[in-house]
Amino acid sequence: MTVADYIALAFFITLWGAFNWLTSGERTFKRVSVTRAMTMHRSNWIRNSLHRDLKMIDTSIMAGLQNGTAFFGSTSLLALGSSFALLGATEQAQALFADLPSIFHSSRTAFELKVGGLSAIFAYSFFKFGWSYRLFNYCSILFGALPMQADALKDPHAANLAAERVIAMNVIAAKSFNAGLRGLFLSIGYLGWFVNAYVFAAMSVFVFTVLIRRQFFSEARNALLRGLNI
Repeated sequence: MTVADYIALAFFITLWGAFNWLTSGERTFKRVSVTRAMTMHRSNWIRNSLHRDLKMIDTSIMAGLQNGTAFFGSTSLLALGSSFALLGATEQAQALFADLPSIFHSSRTAFELKVGGLSAIFAYSFFKFGWSYRLFNYCSILFGALPMQADALKDPHAANLAAERVIAMNVIAAKSFNAGLRGLFLSIGYLGWFVNAYVFAAMSVFVFTVLIRRQFFSEARNALLRGLNI
């Protein structure tokens, strides 16, 4: 491990934290993020469900959210297992890198530390996806407790409180899901560290730039903002 390696690692962690901070607020660069826009659409969806008794569409959406979370949870767990397998094949990996140009070379200890860091990212993502799956399950139960349309008209205050509980749980579950997905995305930048610290920093900036663009300057964001009073 060189000084450049430590600096690149600190830079990577800083970028991760900066992205979390930029997407956690309501507005950044005076622009609403995709995450914020989707939070508003989630609220509109749940409130709209109070005006209909047939909720098959809603339960299908809930099932889709859970299935997507389960898929990425399984993916991160497989990636974690692959990282552990790579730790057991350090000698073979070192032999492979020995045949490559000198910029790829690093000590066995450095290689194992890098793989350990990659494993930590996948483990973090798995726990986030696992918790998100459980929260979406709770959200489904809370959604099932929403009153029927006639009952909601009789006691709109209680109906709105029930809807707000569902909205809050759904948003928290989505935050956990986004955190896990963010870990998988940023792991792509982390892979540059297996080349050298400079490629690590460059790939981290590239991934960070792509994520920022998608959150604040993408066509998907423009589509989500149509019709929203923000």
